[in-house]
Amino acid sequence: MFTAQSLLGDYALRIFNNILIFIILAVSYNLINGVTGQLSLEPNGFVAIGAYITALMLLDEDLKWSMFQLSDPHPFVLSLYSELLPALFCSGLVAAVIAILLSFPVFRVRGDYLAIVTLGFGFIIKILAINNPQWTNGAIGLNEIPNNHDSVVGYIEQALFALGSGDSTLSGFFHYLYTHAFANGANITVFFWSGIFATASVILILQIVYSKYGRAMKAVRDDEDAAIAMGINTFKIKTFAFSTSAFLEGVGGGLMAVWLTTIDPKIFGFELTFQLLIIIVLGGLGSTTGAILGAILVVGGGEWLRFLDQPLIFFNTDFGSYPGLRMVFFSVILLSIMLFAREGIMGKNELWDLHPTKIRWFKRRQ
Repeated sequence: MFTAQSLLGDYALRIFNNILIFIILAVSYNLINGVTGQLSLEPNGFVAIGAYITALMLLDEDLKWSMFQLSDPHPFVLSLYSELLPALFCSGLVAAVIAILLSFPVFRVRGDYLAIVTLGFGFIIKILAINNPQWTNGAIGLNEIPNNHDSVVGYIEQALFALGSGDSTLSGFFHYLYTHAFANGANITVFFWSGIFATASVILILQIVYSKYGRAMKAVRDDEDAAIAMGINTFKIKTFAFSTSAFLEGVGGGLMAVWLTTIDPKIFGFELTFQLLIIIVLGGLGSTTGAILGAILVVGGGEWLRFLDQPLIFFNTDFGSYPGLRMVFFSVILLSIMLFAREGIMGKNELWDLHPTKIRWFKRRQ
């Protein structure tokens, strides 16, 4: 992470950071939708909650007064202020608490009805954001969100500078890290935390999947009535999966807000949920490594095909430009993959399940 700025460059670093954020969102969404088998269409709502809470906690009082144009900011909004890490945890906790409260009415229904209920939640959050300017600045949104307000990364910078000041070989290594991560004016704060939370999210989800709770989630997915007959508290299991997913989606939304430095309600429409749904279906419902692979292909592949929107020149012949051609090719690629891999690229398997030696680093003995 510390040498990413010099190795990747600004553009590639932005794409890589987007991939990391979508990995957090994809593996968490896959827990409730793929592992537990509940067709939930709510991610955009929890991502919006996390984004707004993180943004409001990072903006200081003066910025809020100058930014809120449709209405004076609420006194509680003015009182919010913290660094990035506490803001991210608060975003996740608020999203998780709301998910627990929603579980009581939401999980009274199943299947398509569950999808409709959770879809409505995403629209409600968007409408509330637009019509409550004293809390969110309405349709204008929030901008100038600080992306370097974190003392942890500051301590790392100071430590690398101190460790790299000596004459030993190890000091030279630390000096190299400091030079390529901080001395060139790079800001890796968001990238650092995106990498940390993406790694932690994958480990956490895998630990859950291979625990007794994960086996219960799969039982609910395969046959909920049979799971109830076997004594499984399906409401408890679904609520646990729902709140865990919401926590990580709140954190991912906070990282998205800080990385973009500007947010508005339009960003958190159903298109975001649909994109996450494409990612987990493409990778394989129920596969955590499939969700990671899907995030890489959808987010990274979409950027890689961007050259198709530019003027096309082949064999010294200018064929002109065709705006939107990138999405046409991208759709054809997705369609081809799904035709030949009906259950997604990984199906319900993990990457190590395909290895001949069947290595399972995270799987506990059953």
